Amino acid sequence: MSKYDFFIAGRWRNYAEVKKVLDLVRAHNKTAYCFIENLYEGSKVEFKHDASIESIMQKLESLPKDDEFIKHIFKNDMQAQRDSDNFLLVLPAGISGHVEAGASYGMGKRCYAIGIPEKTETLYSIFDEIFPDVNSLEDWLKTK
Repeated sequence: MSKYDFFIAGRWRNYAEVKKVLDLVRAHNKTAYCFIENLYEGSKVEFKHDASIESIMQKLESLPKDDEFIKHIFKNDMQAQRDSDNFLLVLPAGISGHVEAGASYGMGKRCYAIGIPEKTETLYSIFDEIFPDVNSLEDWLKTK
């Protein structure tokens, strides 16, 4: 049995929508891991919900990929993906969210997305379903 029903991915710049999805999943008695709950207080980059998301992301994106802080976040997120039954990507999402989708698919997870894709991508076929909005996701969650 997995630790989480869902691994919820997205982008910090889309925080409000990611939070809505996380709250909705939990409202249906599902467990979830979501990056927005990892604040990393006292670290090189602190993810504060009331701070400027753009300045936070600029700090993070300026770190080298071999930085210990970056490695720590990577290890945390990859373990949570392994510990989850399903993957849920909140669109629009950045490169990291899309890479995480591919990793989850490769791990044999059921993959879902919510939101309207900006354009057709052949690799979006990895998603078992793409929900256009939270209402569609909620209807689906009611059946699970």
